[in-house]
Amino acid sequence: MRLVTFQQDGRAARAGALIDGDEAVLDLRLAAQAMHVGQTEALASVQSLIEAGPEAWAMAREVVRRAPAVAVLPRADVKLRAPIQPPIQMRDCSCFELHLRQAFAAARKARALRTHDPEAALAAMDTRVDDRVIETFRRQPIYYKCNRFATIGPDDDVVWPTYSDALDFELEFGCYIARRAKDVRKEDARDFIFGYTIFNDFSARDAQAAEMGGMLGPAKGKDFDTANVMGPCLVTADELPDPYNLTMIARVNGEEWGRGNSRDMRWRFEDLIAHISRSETLYPGEFLGSGTVGNGCGLEHLRYLKPNDVVELEVEGIGVLRSRVVRL
Repeated sequence: MRLVTFQQDGRAARAGALIDGDEAVLDLRLAAQAMHVGQTEALASVQSLIEAGPEAWAMAREVVRRAPAVAVLPRADVKLRAPIQPPIQMRDCSCFELHLRQAFAAARKARALRTHDPEAALAAMDTRVDDRVIETFRRQPIYYKCNRFATIGPDDDVVWPTYSDALDFELEFGCYIARRAKDVRKEDARDFIFGYTIFNDFSARDAQAAEMGGMLGPAKGKDFDTANVMGPCLVTADELPDPYNLTMIARVNGEEWGRGNSRDMRWRFEDLIAHISRSETLYPGEFLGSGTVGNGCGLEHLRYLKPNDVVELEVEGIGVLRSRVVRL
């Protein structure tokens, strides 16, 4: 299933599924009611569907398979929110070593370019802090907790944070937890994944650079309203059997800025679930981001966004997440 949360005519958000080549949205609860399949409360939202468990998932698949016409809406007539907005919890992990290496190198180069002798300044720079991050990354998964209330969907604009002059995108995808998970073994962890979506982790790079010396992770570099864009849909795990061979592409105003592949994840979602769930319960609907794929952000290319830019993130099998950036 390609699940969505949508609104129509300003009414309350509802759970749906993309059908007909993503050109139409099926209202899941309305469809179930039309089919007289029984209890439909589980289909009120994507979160309630996940929480309801396998029987509800099977009912939703049957509803999507039959797709009664009375519950089908043109995609153009609805507003898509994030698949779950807000998620009950968000963690963004770092899974791609190439991104870390290239981002650190680009940041050093940017600092050097502000000196009178960039070549000498770059050669003299101390890389020990960056090297320690890479060493930690190689030893275990690392992550931070996002501001879940800053989550928006593909039909919302990203509003430029007033305190930043260096706004960037980040090409990621991530998984949603299917059921309670605690002390999960890596070999069992795939059973705890409900599905996947695309994640654009917008970042205020100048604010991020100023705060990271505090050694507590990103704060205002990531936490501003509309910073976490997710969608366009949640693809259930049964429809994406191999999430570790997906082409990932970032475009700005139609121009490709970078691409990568999920096969390059040093830490897979199973690793993340096993690590995070040690003596800690993960709950249905929680989201784990992959971190940025190598070549998947402007910083790595020393390029930044401008007002009114349109960013498109494409992940094979999931779709295209499109966002316009506006400066008020």
